[in-house]
Amino acid sequence: MRNLVVVLGDQLSLSSVAFDGFDAARDRVWMAEVREESEHVPSTKMRTAIFLSAMRHFAEALTARGMPLDYLKLGAHPFASIESALADTLARHRPETVLMVEAGEWRLEQAIANVCRASGVQLALRDDLHFMASRAEFAEHAQGKRRLVMENFYRHMRMKHKVLMDDEGQPEGGQWNFDHDNRGAFGREGPGLLPAPPSFAPDAITREVLAEVELRFGDHYGSASSFDWPVTREQALVALADFVEHRLQDFGRFQDAMWADEPFLYHGLLSSSMNLKLLDPREVIDAAVARWRTGAAPIEAVEGFVRQIIGWREFMRGVYWWRMPKLLEANALKHQQDLPGWYWTGEVHMNCMRQAIGQTLRTGYAHHIQRLMVTGNFALTFGVAPAQVHAWYLSVYVDAVEWVELPNTVGMSLFADGARFVTKPYAAGGAYIRRMSNYCDGCRYQPGTRSGEGACPMTVMYWDFVARHERMLENNPRTVMMTRNLGRFSDDERAAIRRTAADMRAHPDLL
Repeated sequence: MRNLVVVLGDQLSLSSVAFDGFDAARDRVWMAEVREESEHVPSTKMRTAIFLSAMRHFAEALTARGMPLDYLKLGAHPFASIESALADTLARHRPETVLMVEAGEWRLEQAIANVCRASGVQLALRDDLHFMASRAEFAEHAQGKRRLVMENFYRHMRMKHKVLMDDEGQPEGGQWNFDHDNRGAFGREGPGLLPAPPSFAPDAITREVLAEVELRFGDHYGSASSFDWPVTREQALVALADFVEHRLQDFGRFQDAMWADEPFLYHGLLSSSMNLKLLDPREVIDAAVARWRTGAAPIEAVEGFVRQIIGWREFMRGVYWWRMPKLLEANALKHQQDLPGWYWTGEVHMNCMRQAIGQTLRTGYAHHIQRLMVTGNFALTFGVAPAQVHAWYLSVYVDAVEWVELPNTVGMSLFADGARFVTKPYAAGGAYIRRMSNYCDGCRYQPGTRSGEGACPMTVMYWDFVARHERMLENNPRTVMMTRNLGRFSDDERAAIRRTAADMRAHPDLL
């Protein structure tokens, strides 16, 4: 054997550079399902199911192309980890080279490198051309900087790839960023009739996976009974076409809005397909920009959507490799509180948390504001240890791969890496939730009450967070208003907030 081409569960692209120069007479593809990938964090049933189903469908596509494949299915081999499975294969086949595209997790890349080294087999890592900025390019961008700003990187990427740029090298629409136009809420009338996303009923392969998940991971949290995610490239292309035709035009102004029992609203639902590599970011961007050029979608919606992909997504990937492995241990605010157990069940009286966590456990999905300003915001202000929050986010979402999840969680949601690549802690009280959703309707807590009986835990914890980190916040121009507002409170009111917060931390199960 010349090359053993290792394909990981988030590398499911037939156009991957891993297959460049592939010779069916001398090379072989290797894929493995192992328990550890669902257990190093306790992945929910939905997350495990999407990875296994997409992998099995991809294996079928490889076989249809006549590519020799070793595919290790759960239950058909004794190996618990990628390392042990790969070590056995290398001992039996002795390939000249293990060839692989860069992994999406530092842990996996290190583990595979260690196995190859111990086995005396050369490891050839190829740049992941799925991404629009290489690791080396981002490292060059970050060199010598103590702090990175996403907007600067985003503009660089727009110019480099000529995305939404006019013939004179200026941004289309006359400005780089339309974020101020993309913060709308639905108002009391609600979102009205919403366009339903396409449905992807489980086929025989997916049904087999769902049964196997119940058999082997039946004690894991969440449910996969409503599984409805794209697991093939063909399905992912249908999802993309549906989004740009039916929801993109309203995505911008309502991208931050939330509404009870409406998990999807106008969002693309494409992140799992992109992170599995079923979709290329360039084709997603091109589809959105083409919609604007025909006049079918406004510039503010398209720019906001494009920014999430060519800006934030690429930036997070760059930051991940720039900061690893230090990012895993980051805890700039020294938070040590345990994650409340109801993050795993959704059984909590706070309606905003019950909505966001409940839909996450049912569908494997929550949009970026639910993650940042509901579940992440509370974990930040409650003072949860970042490693515990990271494990939860990596466990529950169908689009969770560590390169994107870790910097978003630890860096952006929790401010645990300080100001290295975000400009402020994203903390807010119940007033923000009330403004952007109807979650407060019928909730047992009052978003305007800061202490005592009926006080909203979001509000209590927000003001307690501001008080605990007052010195840091007053020295940041973007957060100084928080401390000025706190300064209007009497000593008695501050003490009452502190007592209420302490009681809530002592009894999180009662929230």
